[in-house]
Amino acid sequence: MKRRSFLKNAAFLSGAAALSPALPSCSPSAGEVEKPDLETAGDFHYGPDGTFTVMQFTDTHYIAGDLHSSRALDCVKEALSSVKPDLVIHTGDIVFGRPDLDSAREILQPLSDSGIPWAVALGNHDSQFGSTREDMFQAIREMPGNVNLPPKAGVYGASNDVITLSGASGVERVFYLFDSMDAVVLEGEEQIHCYDYIRHSQIAWYRSHSEKFRAGNNGKPVPSLAFFHIPLPEMQEALDKGAAPVGNNGEPPCPSRLNSGLFAQFREMGDVEAIVNGHDHDCDYVIPWGHLLFIYGRFSGGDTIYNHLGPKGYIPSDGPTAPGTVSGCRLFRFRQGERGFETCVRLFGGEIQHPLFLKNHSISQ
Repeated sequence: MKRRSFLKNAAFLSGAAALSPALPSCSPSAGEVEKPDLETAGDFHYGPDGTFTVMQFTDTHYIAGDLHSSRALDCVKEALSSVKPDLVIHTGDIVFGRPDLDSAREILQPLSDSGIPWAVALGNHDSQFGSTREDMFQAIREMPGNVNLPPKAGVYGASNDVITLSGASGVERVFYLFDSMDAVVLEGEEQIHCYDYIRHSQIAWYRSHSEKFRAGNNGKPVPSLAFFHIPLPEMQEALDKGAAPVGNNGEPPCPSRLNSGLFAQFREMGDVEAIVNGHDHDCDYVIPWGHLLFIYGRFSGGDTIYNHLGPKGYIPSDGPTAPGTVSGCRLFRFRQGERGFETCVRLFGGEIQHPLFLKNHSISQ
């Protein structure tokens, strides 16, 4: 798609209307599309208009009964009702206090109520307030509309999943969800305390799927995006080497101090175009590096946790323009049969920021 055509046609530029209402996704009829013999958390089709929209929430940091969470809940409800995406992916730090299971159910209930399929990739805080990671994930999976599958035997973490987007000729997009876990302490001459990292079993799981999708695509990689909470160390390297972020860059990345080589695996397999994270609340930028794109989601929380992207002190109201509207989400739009994709930040209330067209690891504004 030419840049001028993209800017002319992109619904991201229509302000509060954001994206045109998405039509319901549907599962293919038996035998309609040939796919690898893999169990996926969801297989979706483009709508009749040939588009598919993914909404990413991240870092809602919700606490049931805490008024400081009001903005997070209002943000989620307003975005869902205004945009009506085809799929929602929450990239973690869903909750930030007790009662943790009730908090998760309350902030995720609007997703269930919307009738839109949704999935989560858990964050580091989602198993810090009483419940185990497995119990939290199970409680989430029991909610209507959630498409996550049970944890995989032999694969580290809970929320590792594969979601596919298919066109008339087969699988056109793959969305990988990884559980980046919480923190880790490694014993040795010097103890290492740091955020956790994507483990070997998760990488092997990803590679197995990637190879099968490639085999079902005449030996060509299937374009993919990877969603998880904690960013990779290479994001800091990109900044250190002078790569230019597009969007808000309000704090340094906080990855694990341990590098498991996931970035190199993505490069070797050649399918993952973009890595989509949360975790760092003051960032919502896109940055190219090493023939991949790093993408931060937009902080979707309230005032239970730090953020410096706008005024604080949210006052709940019936309108979308109450003070302190720093929360938001990130949107992705894919078009059937076309390479590349559109993305933007959508603020609570409808303002669109940084509409971009991403193709071949490059950015067009």
